[in-house]
Amino acid sequence: MNNLIGTKEAAEKLGVSLRRVQQLIESGTLPAQRIGRDYLIQEKDLSNVTIHGKPGRPPKSNKGIY
Repeated sequence: MNNLIGTKEAAEKLGVSLRRVQQLIESGTLPAQRIGRDYLIQEKDLSNVTIHGKPGRPPKSNKGIY
């Protein structure tokens, strides 16, 4: 049987924000089924998602500052 989870639980399991999970779904990286206004994700699909780098915006470079 497939375990279906919501986006909030998927975010917790992946260690990312809810918005990041929504972006992964929108880009097609994370398959999900839309039920009404919510998405359900098969728990087994989480293992196929790779998260690169640290969360958040990268630091600004100091190039060009005098």
